[in-house]
Amino acid sequence: MIEIPQLRTARLRLTALREDHFDAYAHMLADPSSTRHVGDGKPLDRLNAWRSMAMLLGHWMLRGYGMWALERLEDGRFIGRAGLLKPEGWPDLELGWMITPDARGRGYATEAAQTALDWAWRELGAPRVVSLVRPGDTASEKLAARLGGERVDTVEFCAAPAHVYAYHPPVALARSAAG
Repeated sequence: MIEIPQLRTARLRLTALREDHFDAYAHMLADPSSTRHVGDGKPLDRLNAWRSMAMLLGHWMLRGYGMWALERLEDGRFIGRAGLLKPEGWPDLELGWMITPDARGRGYATEAAQTALDWAWRELGAPRVVSLVRPGDTASEKLAARLGGERVDTVEFCAAPAHVYAYHPPVALARSAAG
């Protein structure tokens, strides 16, 4: 069994999803504002939220990377998820994020996504990471741009269009990997 690394930022702990996160996780996925730009765009019931959580944990076991639960350091409260995915059928290694409605607009997604992206460069040696962003998801488009993502394509993904934002390792890191 793989040990999921724990990362810290100034305000967040990126940690393994746990059963005690489930109620907050299920509540986030039941909220239409959380799911409208993800998958088929529909909220998930508790059974499918459980399946989602199990898939994210299983991804760590199969690939050695995945999504982290986001906890605020100040109170340990679950406020979302962020990390890396590449399930079967995905076009590339994807950086994704989702923040609970009451924690949005405070920079948590940027903080967590940048930490996950840095981890992808440092620990995985990833040559490229992408974010798949649905048209109309302006908050995610702005975040992808803040992280240095460049819109390079639009693809059909899960029966709907998705803009592909590509990230590349920092130049110094890319040079050290090549040398």
